Amino acid sequence: MRHATQSQRLSMPSDRRQAVVNALVKNLVLHGQIRTTYARAKAAQRLADRLVTLGKDGSIHSRRRAFRILQDRGLVKQLFSEIAPRYVDLSGGYTRVLRLSPRPGDGAEQALLAMSRLPAGEPAASSGPKPERAPQAPTEPKRPHAEPSKAEEKPKTFFEGIRNIWTRKKKGSAAA
Repeated sequence: MRHATQSQRLSMPSDRRQAVVNALVKNLVLHGQIRTTYARAKAAQRLADRLVTLGKDGSIHSRRRAFRILQDRGLVKQLFSEIAPRYVDLSGGYTRVLRLSPRPGDGAEQALLAMSRLPAGEPAASSGPKPERAPQAPTEPKRPHAEPSKAEEKPKTFFEGIRNIWTRKKKGSAAA
């Protein structure tokens, strides 16, 4: 019986599941938002919110606990110095999960896991339509390739090239 289970299984063994969720959280800290399946996003959201709470605490013990998950000193430093100070006035809700359209290949439910407060200058995760790009200068039309001369022309088929390997050339005739 599965009494008091705290996490979803995600159809994988516990060690692999933990590695996948840790990798998702690493990329979330690094990029600010990630695109994944909905179930994985919800599993990673819990861990990401716990990490931001550790970052707000700021103690050495909290840094060591965050390093156990992130396994990178640069990411721990970024979490404690850049990400956690943005959420000092909040007591939760550091990340959000936005549902996206299903994945074309297998129809899996997609989601965007994003930090709820991005640094200044970064676009929001749920921004509207993309801005139009400026028209580019017209480029020169592509020229058709020049046909190779008869001297450079290769055998037309695979077997013509192979036949020439075993045929003897007559003495006195010019090499063709």
